[in-house]
Amino acid sequence: MEQIKLIDLPYALEALEPVISAETIAIHHGKHLQTYVNNLLKLLPGSGFEGAALEDIVKQSTGGIFNNAGQILNHNMYFLQLRAPKADNRPQGKLAAAIDKQFGSFEAFKEEFSAKAAGLFGSGWAWLSADDGGNLVLSQEANAANPVVKGLKPLLTIDVWEHAYYVDYRNRRPEYIAAFWQIVDWDVVEQRFA
Repeated sequence: MEQIKLIDLPYALEALEPVISAETIAIHHGKHLQTYVNNLLKLLPGSGFEGAALEDIVKQSTGGIFNNAGQILNHNMYFLQLRAPKADNRPQGKLAAAIDKQFGSFEAFKEEFSAKAAGLFGSGWAWLSADDGGNLVLSQEANAANPVVKGLKPLLTIDVWEHAYYVDYRNRRPEYIAAFWQIVDWDVVEQRFA
């Protein structure tokens, strides 16, 4: 049975600087994500989802339970795929080969993914996922939505809710997206793909 709780970050609050500040991480993880966890824990008793895995809750729920569970799943995937900034940060191995095959190059993939993230109206997430055949899929998901609902395996995400970047970038979402590529932990994304 999966316990619903605030995940521990595998890095210090300041580890993602200067791309994302310690202040943003403290607010985003410690306040926003904690609130989704607290809200879901209040909603679970009597819901039929007590003791269910988080991903199963997201796949099967609606309303407030879905919104809070979806945001927990999305944020967990987001925070756990980040690392200290690295220049010329790119995937290796099977994922890199799949990206090259499907998008032509890593640069072409980055451009298309970044356009999805920048072009999402309002709040939500841009995702790289894989289907059952191992084909890569890019999507925009509004609010708390996650590609698992569509039967996809989420690999990489960027949070484009304003709370993810507003302290550091104000209304300059494209700058946040451009800097994001420096902090992706491609080893984690590769493990998700495998």
